[in-house]
Amino acid sequence: MKKKITSRAVELAEVLGIDKGLVKKLNENVNSVYEVPETDALKAASLIDHTVLSFNATASDVEKVCTEAHSNHFKAICINPVWIKFAAEKRKELGAQFLIATVVDFPLGASSLNSRVGEARQAVADGADEIDLVISVGFLKSGMVKETYQLMKGVADTKCFLKVILEISELKENEKIDAAVLAYFAGADMLKTSTGVNGKAEIEDVILLRAVAGNELGVKAAGGIRDKQTLLDMVKAGADRIGCSSSVKIIKEW
Repeated sequence: MKKKITSRAVELAEVLGIDKGLVKKLNENVNSVYEVPETDALKAASLIDHTVLSFNATASDVEKVCTEAHSNHFKAICINPVWIKFAAEKRKELGAQFLIATVVDFPLGASSLNSRVGEARQAVADGADEIDLVISVGFLKSGMVKETYQLMKGVADTKCFLKVILEISELKENEKIDAAVLAYFAGADMLKTSTGVNGKAEIEDVILLRAVAGNELGVKAAGGIRDKQTLLDMVKAGADRIGCSSSVKIIKEW
C-alpha cells in the first residue's frame, strides 16, 4: 500500500504541477511511525466531534449537543451551518471550550467552487472553528483529478481549518489513494473517512488515511461508531478525531 501511495503521489503531482518538496513531505509521512495514544475516558472525550447533522435537527437538539459537549469535555460539536451562530451563543453562555465544526457541500459534494468557498467563508464569519468539506465523488470517479483538487484547494485557500470528507466507502482502492493524496496536496488539515450518510468508517480505510497523513495531518473516523470498542479500534488504526452522535453513550462505557 505504501508503495502504491508514493508512486501515485508522483503521478498526481506531475498532473497538477505540485512542488516536489510537497511530494517529498508526503513520502516522509508514508514512512513515518504513528504512535497510538493511551486512551482512557478523558482522552477519548478529547477526540470526539459530538455530532447532530440530521436535516430536521431542532434548536433543542443543537442546544443539547452543546451542553453535552461542555459537560463531557468533547473536542468539538459538528452541526449544520444554519445553527453556527446559535451554537456560538450557547457556547458563550456555558463558558465552554468546545470547538464548533460545520459541514460544507454536505452530504453530496456536488456544488460549484464558488458555492463551496462562499459557504465556508460564511461559516467562519458566523463563528465556525472548523470546516468538514465533502469531496466531489462524481468528479473523482470521472477521472477529473484536477477538478477534484481545485474544489478542495479553493476552500483550503480561505485558510479555514479544513477536514476533507473522502466518502471513502464509495471508492475503489485506487480512488481512495487518489482522494487522500489530492486532499493532502490541496492543503487539508485532516482526512476524514465518511459523511456517515452513505457509509461508515472501516479500519483498513483509517489505516490508509493515516499512511498519507503521517504525523503531519489529522485523521477523522466518522460513520457507524457507536460503542467504546469501535472507538478504540479506530484510534488504534490511526484516527485522532472521532465523529459520532453516540458520544455520551460511548463515554459512559468506560
